[in-house]
Amino acid sequence: MTLQQNALTWQKSTRSGPAGHCVEVAPAPATVFVRDSKDVAGPVLEFPARGWSQFVAGVQAGEFDR
Repeated sequence: MTLQQNALTWQKSTRSGPAGHCVEVAPAPATVFVRDSKDVAGPVLEFPARGWSQFVAGVQAGEFDR
């Protein structure tokens, strides 16, 4: 897929602080795109929607807590 970043709706967490140290996500039908909010023209990661959902569920379940 050729990424048209300006065609995506980017969102960042409402918990994001004023320093801007966060990531933004842009969901698409079968894919979730992720980028650094401080470098919106920089690289974009692409994840299958199912894999992203599994990752988020793992975070919410504490799977990655230290």
